[in-house]
Amino acid sequence: MKEKITEQSVRLFEQKGYSETSIQDIVDSLGVTKGTFYYYFSSKEELLMDIQLRYIDELLEHQEGIMEDQTLNSKSKLFEVVYMSLTSIKKQGLSARIFFREMKNLSEESLKRIMPKRDQYRLNIERIVTEGIERKEFRKELNPVIVTFGILGITNWTYQWYSPDGSLSEKQVAKIYLDMLLNGIQTKA
Repeated sequence: MKEKITEQSVRLFEQKGYSETSIQDIVDSLGVTKGTFYYYFSSKEELLMDIQLRYIDELLEHQEGIMEDQTLNSKSKLFEVVYMSLTSIKKQGLSARIFFREMKNLSEESLKRIMPKRDQYRLNIERIVTEGIERKEFRKELNPVIVTFGILGITNWTYQWYSPDGSLSEKQVAKIYLDMLLNGIQTKA
């Protein structure tokens, strides 16, 4: 039931927005009582927090697997992280939208739990860029912090327009992104 509440809430938050969706809307759409909701969640914010944590925790888990893969060079790691970000939109499209769009509705206390995870995701990408510079795969004069924010800007907004059912697959979009990035940062061989 907790999973059903979460899945339905993601749909309603995406359709109506977090602020415009009431607990009553959620339970009515499932045909359950508020008591059922409160058995699993103490508040609507706790539910939003659960959605946020699930999304970022899964991304971090996959990202860290990529980071630990010693067979990949920096360019390959960067591709895999970008590709993983895009596949998360396909797998968890609505949750991705909720993650980025509804963070503004979290309390300061909840943000203290989410922000370190978001920061870790960003710092992992920055580490890939820094290692790429050190290994001479990327240009030495690049600023890893700014490059990382550029990569996040490109990938994080994809959920706004990307349709997994469209003419390009996530892999094709990731290749286009990486080609665009690497042709700007790749060392000339």
